[in-house]
Amino acid sequence: MKQFVVIGLGSFGISLAKTLYEMGNDVLVIDEDEELVQAMNGLVTHAVRADATDENVLKSLGVKNFDVAIVAIGKNMESSIMVTMLVKELGVKYVIAKAHNELHARVLYKVGADRVVMPEKDMGIRVARNVFSSNLIDLIEFSKEYSIAEILPIEEWFGKTLKEINVREKYGLNVVAVKKFNDEIIVSPGPDYVINEGDVLAVCGKNTDIKRFEIKT
Repeated sequence: MKQFVVIGLGSFGISLAKTLYEMGNDVLVIDEDEELVQAMNGLVTHAVRADATDENVLKSLGVKNFDVAIVAIGKNMESSIMVTMLVKELGVKYVIAKAHNELHARVLYKVGADRVVMPEKDMGIRVARNVFSSNLIDLIEFSKEYSIAEILPIEEWFGKTLKEINVREKYGLNVVAVKKFNDEIIVSPGPDYVINEGDVLAVCGKNTDIKRFEIKT
């Protein structure tokens, strides 16, 4: 389980935070709007009304202990830049920030963002599943060398068959099952199975191969 802090509760931040929480992660959300914060109670681990541009507030919330900070502040570009800088200075290893345009994105990178996204308002769920370096959802080690894991397919796999992707030869993994977006389970999918966005793959392989799908923080 990873720990995420999402700062800013616009449409993007809300859908992103909810999806990350539904995926089994620990999620703290921060916003100045009391109504928005109250609406998130029960949908994430913690929801706090606070001014994220105040360094002391971020310190008191223990933001430095989170694995990933996502700055999803809406229209206030100045606040977006300041918060991105603060969370990075506080020691968050991986910072993702939302930008409105290319200039904003360049500034965010300058002040410490590790990744900048420019999604439409309704793209939070897709970003939650695809924006990170990680496609690894869960992992069970059954020896020091081998594990079985659930992973999300990378984008370049979409629309291709298992044979075309050549998962075993290229990635050292065996696909033992697929859970489709409608929760249908396909056990031992054949080489002609076509990977679609929303699929979850159960794979078996060496720990070193599987862990290539982890977040690079």
